Amino acid sequence: MFDSKQELLDKIRLGEDSVLELKTVTFKGQKVDGPGRSELADELAALANSNGGVLVLGVDDVTREILGIPLDRLDTIEALVREVCNDSIQPSLTAEIIRMELPDSGGTNRAIIKVDVPQSLFVHKTSHGYFRRLGSSKREMPTDLLIRLGQQRSQTRIIRFEEQPVPNTTVADLSVPLYERFTSRSNEPGETVLLKRNLLRRDESGNIRASVAGVLMCSEFPDKHLTGAFIEAVRYRGKLQDSNYQHDAQQIRGPLDEQIRQAMLFLKRNQTIAANKEPHRIEKPQFSERAVFEAVVNAVAHRDYSIYGSKIRFFIFDDRLELYSPGALPNTVTVESLPLRQATRNELITSLLAECPVPGVAGNVQRTYYMEKRGDGVPIIIRESEGLSGRRPEYRLIDDSELLLTIFAAAS
Repeated sequence: MFDSKQELLDKIRLGEDSVLELKTVTFKGQKVDGPGRSELADELAALANSNGGVLVLGVDDVTREILGIPLDRLDTIEALVREVCNDSIQPSLTAEIIRMELPDSGGTNRAIIKVDVPQSLFVHKTSHGYFRRLGSSKREMPTDLLIRLGQQRSQTRIIRFEEQPVPNTTVADLSVPLYERFTSRSNEPGETVLLKRNLLRRDESGNIRASVAGVLMCSEFPDKHLTGAFIEAVRYRGKLQDSNYQHDAQQIRGPLDEQIRQAMLFLKRNQTIAANKEPHRIEKPQFSERAVFEAVVNAVAHRDYSIYGSKIRFFIFDDRLELYSPGALPNTVTVESLPLRQATRNELITSLLAECPVPGVAGNVQRTYYMEKRGDGVPIIIRESEGLSGRRPEYRLIDDSELLLTIFAAAS
């Protein structure tokens, strides 16, 4: 928003409104005197809870004079904004922090910081409560508005999170070859089919946006719009999670089916294969490809994508494999009932994965499509892994917010 210097200058001259907030930056010694953390948090959250906007630091909100920020203090102010977004707003806020120079009334260029705040998928809270932008000021949201906004932005799950429109996206953010996998069987226009399949959605203003599922399955880089929508894969030498013993690492990005494929390739190049040559050569892998495939599919398909900034973590050690999936178990499923029950958090995503064929490079996974929706994934993981290593895999729920699966390695 207001991407060019001239656009921003013209907007500043008009003064604050529902999409523009101006703040003078002052210092007392080496510390920032103003604006305070809580003040910044309230303003940023109010913009995100409304239609988005821009906060400009280094401009007087009354005179609209470009006062600037000393060049040697820019790092300090940027760090302050970043910390406020991460630590003083719940859930954490995504914002773009940009350094610019603007001319003051005398024509001298002054450094400022422009903070672009998109309309959020979430309703954000600060220590002072929930705020929205009303004209040039912020207002605490009344209860009825808060409830309505929560419904619109899926916090009460009236509409499934995966079907929510992603702010600031359009159909152009989806890759044609990727979405044609799900539209080619219809004679209707692609956009019509995408809307019917909820890969596109209309937002609160009636604009057509990519949905969460649309971004995850039909964009080249889902994490551009949904922070954390990737897999952090690491192979450690030994048994400890220690970066000093990191043998291989990859941030696995792309549409969800591609993430699964890349995770299996990561496994292939990093697991050890033992061989017994008597009476004839028999290879014994460290982990069952079939079990790991089912585990990664489950993690990708059933994780909670509404948890901001959380990613799937895929760690391989000498003695085990750990897979962390963000989110509590869906519905009334417990760790104990996982092998016996089927529950799906993301119905649309699982349906789309059921249309994606598994490539041969995935290994001996015995699947034609990524998702077959029979509820046999967890039993396969347990049976295959226990048969190879002699130890039953372990599921553990961490702080009701992350599911950890540990698969033990076969004895070498």
